[in-house]
Amino acid sequence: MEQRHLGKTGRPVSVIGLGTWQLGADWGEVEEKDALAVLEAAADAGVTFFDTADVYGDGRSEATIGSFLKANPGHGIMVATKMGRRVDQVPENYSLSNFRQWADRSRTNLGVDTLDLVQLHCPPTAVYSTDEVYDALDTLVSEGVLRNYGVSVERTDEALTAIARGNTASVQIILNAFRLKPLDEVLPAAKAADVGIIARVPLASGLLSGKYTKDTVFAADDHRNFNRDGAAFDVGETFAGVDFETGLAAAQEFSGLVPDGVTTAQAALAWIAAQDGVSTVIPGARNTGQARANAAAANHLELGAELHPAVAGIYDRHFRGAVHSKW
Repeated sequence: MEQRHLGKTGRPVSVIGLGTWQLGADWGEVEEKDALAVLEAAADAGVTFFDTADVYGDGRSEATIGSFLKANPGHGIMVATKMGRRVDQVPENYSLSNFRQWADRSRTNLGVDTLDLVQLHCPPTAVYSTDEVYDALDTLVSEGVLRNYGVSVERTDEALTAIARGNTASVQIILNAFRLKPLDEVLPAAKAADVGIIARVPLASGLLSGKYTKDTVFAADDHRNFNRDGAAFDVGETFAGVDFETGLAAAQEFSGLVPDGVTTAQAALAWIAAQDGVSTVIPGARNTGQARANAAAANHLELGAELHPAVAGIYDRHFRGAVHSKW
């Protein structure tokens, strides 16, 4: 699989990575053996980048990855985790003492001495412009607790603020065929500053899988079950910030663009990977088949580029008026 430079980390990562929120059982129950099988299938398919967070299953996702790493020495996998969502979301909680505590917990879960990449997990907006926050992260790098740090953001202005900081290695941001805002400023700024771009929510919470219908029912413990109207989370987070029915109509249009031999999900991933400045895309996978199919999207990057004019048209018809400019 194509490997791309991940910003200031200096590390090569696969253009298709693996998001592991679902392995924490926050999208429905997943047995550990099945979670480990997903990690193995992804790695066997050429994936070299796993993304997790300390709140995914309250550490369950990290611990599962830790078990995989221990069983596969010399794996060559880069693991990015996230921290900051285990406390009240006020800027003063983003302190060196808390960072130490959170990083130590993640190191234990993952079974490593030094964390490859730690991302602040969509903190309050003020955190992105606080000098003391970056000083604290720099301290942990100097002490060998983590190699690099980045941010995960909701808003494009937050991304731009973080990119302006000299030691920010990466920005994780929602980018998919139904959320084009980051293409305007964030990707060009990141490329100019050698900041890696990690594209999250690439299938718009499953809309771009091509498998949903108006009769789709989500499990009671699946976050999409209580956000069907698109209002529970920040705009852009779930179903691209619109109600499920609007998103479904757009997804049906997108599916109509996909040629034979390529799945809708693969085309959606390829579209993201084809955008200039994207380092890696992190779809989740609930089973080994999904993991292998997602990885195979790397074989269709030329299709992703070809789809862009039609994708822009779908966005204009269904999303542009619904998405607030700050997202």
